[in-house]
Amino acid sequence: MPEPEKIIVENVNHPGQTSRVDAVKYKAMRKVLLKVLPKKTPGLTQREMLDAIQPHLPQDLWPGGDKSGWWMKSVQLDLEAKQLIHRTDTKPLQWYRAK
Repeated sequence: MPEPEKIIVENVNHPGQTSRVDAVKYKAMRKVLLKVLPKKTPGLTQREMLDAIQPHLPQDLWPGGDKSGWWMKSVQLDLEAKQLIHRTDTKPLQWYRAK
C-alpha cells in the first residue's frame, strides 16, 4: 500500500520548525476551518472552533469527529504561521481569518 501524500506544516509558536502531515486530512481541515472562521473580530475561541467544524467534517476522514481536535489545532497553528488567520490578544484567545 503506498504511503499517503504528506504536506509540510509550520507552527507559529516554533518558528523555523516544520512537520510533515497527511495532505488529504490537512487540506480537508483547512477548507473546513477557513469556512467557519469569521472574517473579522470577534473571532472564535478554541472550543467554538471545535464545535463549528464538527458538522462540516468528512466522516470518512474523522468518523464521529475522532482526532479532529488535533488536526484543527495543527492546521490553525500552520495558518497562523502563514498569516492566513490571526489570534486576538483577549482572554480567552479568539481566531479570525486574515483580510
